[in-house]
Amino acid sequence: MSFPRDRRPRDPKRPGATGRSGSRPDKRPRKSSSRPAGGSRPSANTRSAGRPTRGSGRDRERTRGRAAPPPPPLLRRTFHKGDPHKRIKFGGVLIVVVLLLFAGRLTQIQGLDAETYAEAASNLRLQTIDIPTLRGQITDVNGSPFALSVEVRRIFVDPEEVEEDERAQLIDELVTRFDLDEDEVTARVDARPSRYQVVATDILPRDWADLRGLGLSGVGAEVDYRRVYPEETGAADLVGFVGSEGYGLEGLEGYLDSTLAGEQGKRQVEVGSDGTQIPMAGGLVREPVPGQDVRLTLDRDIQWYTAQVLAERVEELEAEGGSAIVMRPNGEILAMADYPTYSQDDISDASPADWANGAVHDTFEPGSTNKVITMGAALEEGVTTPDTVYTVPYAIQYYDQTFRNSSNRGTQRLTVNGIMAQSSNVGTIKVADQVGAGVLHSYLETFGLGQPTGLALPGEEAGILTDPEDWWGTQLPSVSIGHGLSVNAAQMASVYATIANGGVRAEPRVVAGTVDSEGEFTPSEQGERRRVLSEETAEQLALMLEAVTSDEGTAPQARIDGYRVAGKTGTANRIDPETGRYERGAYTATFAGFAPADDPELVVQVVLHNPQESYYGGEAAGPVFNDIMSFALRSMRVPPTDTEPPAIRLFGDEQG
Repeated sequence: MSFPRDRRPRDPKRPGATGRSGSRPDKRPRKSSSRPAGGSRPSANTRSAGRPTRGSGRDRERTRGRAAPPPPPLLRRTFHKGDPHKRIKFGGVLIVVVLLLFAGRLTQIQGLDAETYAEAASNLRLQTIDIPTLRGQITDVNGSPFALSVEVRRIFVDPEEVEEDERAQLIDELVTRFDLDEDEVTARVDARPSRYQVVATDILPRDWADLRGLGLSGVGAEVDYRRVYPEETGAADLVGFVGSEGYGLEGLEGYLDSTLAGEQGKRQVEVGSDGTQIPMAGGLVREPVPGQDVRLTLDRDIQWYTAQVLAERVEELEAEGGSAIVMRPNGEILAMADYPTYSQDDISDASPADWANGAVHDTFEPGSTNKVITMGAALEEGVTTPDTVYTVPYAIQYYDQTFRNSSNRGTQRLTVNGIMAQSSNVGTIKVADQVGAGVLHSYLETFGLGQPTGLALPGEEAGILTDPEDWWGTQLPSVSIGHGLSVNAAQMASVYATIANGGVRAEPRVVAGTVDSEGEFTPSEQGERRRVLSEETAEQLALMLEAVTSDEGTAPQARIDGYRVAGKTGTANRIDPETGRYERGAYTATFAGFAPADDPELVVQVVLHNPQESYYGGEAAGPVFNDIMSFALRSMRVPPTDTEPPAIRLFGDEQG
């Protein structure tokens, strides 16, 4: 029995091809091949003949003690060594390509786009800052300033430029001249490698000029501006103030900020490694544009005097506050004062409540000053005449409420003139019954109540005027005598200006116009004008109001020697804002009027909130009206009245 043949192909170049795969190669010298010449493959019989059979004794001796052959391994791929010259050539080409790319990019950066990249690198160190501009002035009608900006200097040092032998002198001069802390100045002078350290602000130009004249190294100055408010103008609540950043925050400074502010310039500075700014020569990007001046309708002298008289009266009567307005019949405001007030140069001592302009912000019930609207509506609608006589008792029951006159004079026979002169609540209610709620409400609206005045001042309150459909049983008589609604001082001043203007309401205004850098004046747009009453009705009301200041009226204190004066007192309960009810023992005293009564030039409205010593309008507010009106008439050079007031009928038993 013979072993099966190994049928795997034999490769003469493959190691171990003559033996089994995986067998240890035979280290003995090989015998020459027994194959016949010509390389012909021997036959099976020939191979068998030259190999002993399995069962022979020699074969058993040869294989005795040897392990069984391992199993044949799996076929494996044959790898051939590549040509190293090709690999070297490919690597060289790749390196050349990369170097060419680098060279091209370097050429682009340093050659073609050198300026672009240089600018980008420079921009990393540059910063654009604002250059302050000159804020416009706020002036009165004659150009006298209420607010202006003055040029100052911001002093800085460049520590790198300070000469060592001048260092001590520079520190001493800065500390002494500008009252600075020595340690802080020393720290800034020695702040190397910084190139820019601010040491003082708001320095007057002449003070900087004195320092510059010493010729010290490393110190410089920049132009800046500081807002200044002339003292004691009495217009702080109206004018307002600017904040530390130079923007208007309150009053006209805030409302007209876009006009006053102008446009800041732009400058580029280089930012050092420590974040400090280094000014650059030629770094100007945009020139600053100065703001426009704002010219008001105010007269500074009248404004100042009005504020002084008001403050004295508020203090004298220990009132919570007050306001006063001087206005032309055409709506131009000559003075608008409020008290308490504040200093614009030290706003930290005042609260936001002090900043408010009470002439438009504080609302109150107008009381008897509102009766002029009730009478105007009645006369205009033809439901009564100035001489119509009414029986007027001391008190009248209206639904569940009793209305009384301010003083008990018993039952009187009064004309409409007399009802107005004596400020009779009962008589006014009787007239209002004839007018009706809807008609009265329409006149209140036409006179400007319950709506903005047109001044568009910050913090303005429009007051309260409810729709007549919402009026309950006693609302008509209450509103007719000035209760159950609220107004601000500017609204009531406008009511009396309408009568003084022949029945035409001109929207109040306080801004006359603007003045540009060339000095050209541009007037502001005229406000709305509308006819509220006929000229005849306005004249009739003027005579009634003139009777108020007569001996038979409620305000003889308002009379002014040499002038005919028309006006009306007002006394009203105050609303407690916490409860929404009337506050016991708290009143608002008002007086509104105009002069000369026959040819009105000026209107004055006075309001005192909760005066303690005297709270009736004639007694508390009448003297303030007299004082302010007298001064304003003299200031405006209004000639004395050359006519005598006509006799008007006040009582029913008088002859017309």
